[in-house]
Amino acid sequence: MTSQPVERGGIYEIEITSLGHSGEGVGRYHGFTVFVPGALPGEKVAVTAEVVKQHYAKARLDAVLAPSPDRVAPRCAAYARCGGCQLQHLSYRAQLAAKRQTVVDAVTRIGKLDGVVVHPTIGAAEPWHYRNKMQFPVGLAGGRLAVGCFASGSHDIVDIDDCHIQHAANNAVARAARAALAGLGIPPYDEKSGRGVVRHVLGRVGTASGEVMAVIVTATNELPRRAEVIAALRREVPGLASVVHNVNPARTNVILGRRTATVWGEDTITDRLGDFIFRVSARSFFQVNTAQAEVLYGKAEEYAGLTGAETVIDAYCGTGTITLFLARRAAKVYGIEVVADAIADARANAVANGVGNVEYIVGDAVEVMPKLRAQGVRPHAIVVDPPRAGCAPLVLETFIRMGPERIVYVSCNPASLARDLAVLAAGGYRTAEIQPVDMFPQTFHIECVVWLQRKHNP
Repeated sequence: MTSQPVERGGIYEIEITSLGHSGEGVGRYHGFTVFVPGALPGEKVAVTAEVVKQHYAKARLDAVLAPSPDRVAPRCAAYARCGGCQLQHLSYRAQLAAKRQTVVDAVTRIGKLDGVVVHPTIGAAEPWHYRNKMQFPVGLAGGRLAVGCFASGSHDIVDIDDCHIQHAANNAVARAARAALAGLGIPPYDEKSGRGVVRHVLGRVGTASGEVMAVIVTATNELPRRAEVIAALRREVPGLASVVHNVNPARTNVILGRRTATVWGEDTITDRLGDFIFRVSARSFFQVNTAQAEVLYGKAEEYAGLTGAETVIDAYCGTGTITLFLARRAAKVYGIEVVADAIADARANAVANGVGNVEYIVGDAVEVMPKLRAQGVRPHAIVVDPPRAGCAPLVLETFIRMGPERIVYVSCNPASLARDLAVLAAGGYRTAEIQPVDMFPQTFHIECVVWLQRKHNP
C-alpha cells in the first residue's frame, strides 16, 4: 500500500485550484487532495495538515503566499472564528461565479449530464444584512453570557453584536436579549449538563412591514422574570410587535420545542412577497431572504410555462408561497404537503390574499398524486421544492408516471439535485435550463431553479 504524501502536523505549500462544497479551498499535494478553509482558487498557500484520511487531508491555513485578486477583507471582526459565513473573504462577483461552477460540477460529475445550460448566478442587490430570520444559541463565552453563532466545527458560541448578514432588527433583538438575560441573572442552558434556562434567541422581521418578533427558547417551563425581559425587549427593539416563549426541554439539537405561547403582542408578523401578504409565526417556514425569494419564485413561475389554462401540482408546497405565485397564471394549482400545520398556514395565506384557484391537500405526494390522477387530474407542470436531501426515488417515479410536460425543480443542494436530474433524465425528462439564485450571500449555499422538459418520441 502506497503511503500518503501528507502526514498530520506536516507543513506544506499548495496551489489552490477550486472551492469545495462547503466553501473551503481545494488543492493537491503530489496528487493528494487537501482541503483548506479560508484559501481561494488561484492562491499559493502554506498550510499545516490537521486531519489525514486515506484519500484526502484537511489543513489549517498558515499563510497566503500568493493571494487571489478576488480576495477581499472580511467585514465582520468575528469572521475568522464564526461558522455562520464562509465566503466573506471572496469578492461578491467571484462568489457568484464560484456558486455557478458548483452547480456545473455537480450536474456533470454527479448527474453525468452534458450540454445543460447553467445561467450566471442571479446575485442579490444587497448582499449584506439580508436575513429576516435569526436563530442564535445562548451560552457562556469566557465566563460571560453570550448570544451569537457557533464557532466553525464546534458548539462554542461566538458572541456577536452585529452580524453582517442579519437584518439590523434581528441584531437589536440579540443585543437586547443578551443585556436583559445577563442583567437579570437568568442562566443560559448548558447542553452538556442539561442545566440552565435559556437555549436560543430567535428574531423574525417583516422586511416590508417593519414588524419584529422575538422568541425566547427555554429548557424550563417558565421564563424567569418574564415581565422584565419583555419590558427590556420593548424598550430596546424598534418595531417589536410580538414576544413569544417556546419551551424545549429535550436533549436535542432541534431548536424549537412543541410548546409555543405568545407572551406579549401579536401571534404573527406580516411580510410581503411580490403581490402577496403573508402572516409569519414563530414556527412558520418563510424564505430568509425576502428580496431573493421573489426572484426565485418568479423564475419558478416562468419555467412552469403557464398561460392561464393549465393545471399545476406543487408537490412540496410548505406554507404555500410558491403555490400562490403559480396560481397567478394557472387555472388550478394543487398544493401537497405532509405537515398539517404548514397546510393550515397555506390555506390561511390563500384566503388572506383572495386566491381561490388553489387546493391544499395534507399527505405524502407519493400517495396523493396517484389519487389525483385517478380523479382525472393531468398536470401541465409539477413544481417541487424538496428538503436538502432531495426527492425519494418513489417521488421521482411518481412524477414520471404523471407525465407532465414540464417539471420545475427548486433545490438548495446541487449534489442531490444532480442525482435527481439523472433519474428524471432516465425517465424521459431533459434538463433544459438551470438558474442559480444567490439566496445566501457570504455563505457557500446556493439555490437553483431547474426547468425539465418531457421528451417526445419522433
